[in-house]
Amino acid sequence: MLQQYGIVAVFLVGGALTAVAALAMNWLVRPKEKAVGDKLATYECGLETQGPTWVQFKVSYFLYALVFLLFDVETVFLYPWAVRFQMLGLFAFVEMLIFIAILVIGLWYAWKEGALKWL
Repeated sequence: MLQQYGIVAVFLVGGALTAVAALAMNWLVRPKEKAVGDKLATYECGLETQGPTWVQFKVSYFLYALVFLLFDVETVFLYPWAVRFQMLGLFAFVEMLIFIAILVIGLWYAWKEGALKWL
């Protein structure tokens, strides 16, 4: 049993070392000169901004994206369950019905609050 946790520890240490190595390599190969002139401009595309640059977006766009992401993640949980549906039995079926009911309540709430209205 301890050996199984050792494998998890090896993967955790390996992942941490990979992240540290990537950051160290980035620090070693980056340009060392100080940014001056156009490099300090807001945009490096060469065009000056026209009009106000702090444009406020409607929150509904972000809410729409979050609701989409919620139901997209739902399919990640539904797929493995559907693959093993016959082996899981009635208990797993009831659990999935509860899971879907919670998602339907969330969809109803988002709809009621107007999160799905595009304009």
